[in-house]
Amino acid sequence: MHAFAALIRDVADFPRPGVLFRDVTPLLADARGFADCVAALAEPWRDAGVQAVCGIEARGFIFGTALAQALGAGFVPLRKPGKLPPPVLALEYQLEYGSDLLEARHDALPSGTRVLLADDVLATGGTLAAAQALVARFGGEMVGASVLIELTALRGRERWVGDRPLHAVLRY
Repeated sequence: MHAFAALIRDVADFPRPGVLFRDVTPLLADARGFADCVAALAEPWRDAGVQAVCGIEARGFIFGTALAQALGAGFVPLRKPGKLPPPVLALEYQLEYGSDLLEARHDALPSGTRVLLADDVLATGGTLAAAQALVARFGGEMVGASVLIELTALRGRERWVGDRPLHAVLRY
């Protein structure tokens, strides 16, 4: 286990009873811990030729921008609806109770761009799978994904499409 894992705070019954929330705020506030975390997120991708890191709103922006800097790549935010001026490329996806939408600027990823997805947590996998599908719509070349935390009991990895690596730094 990485030393910085001790900086992640467990919060019981948040945001609702029965949920154990993994709060990364103390990790982000610790300069050394955050630097070590970003290095662990970046480690498998150092020689992968990543050209763009796509971070999923909202905490994926934090880890994604730092990861992009570590890899010498650009950063593309994948946003919730209504946050970007048109034109955008959008993808609707299903959640456990309803649907949601991810959007990116229509010109954010030229076809053939080597893309790495970044997010904080892999839970049920729906959002990460939607991000993967949105990158495919752009004609991006998926290199893989890097997440800080994978909640293995929720089996989100099963929704990952294809044979590209899905790297989780911590598993609970």
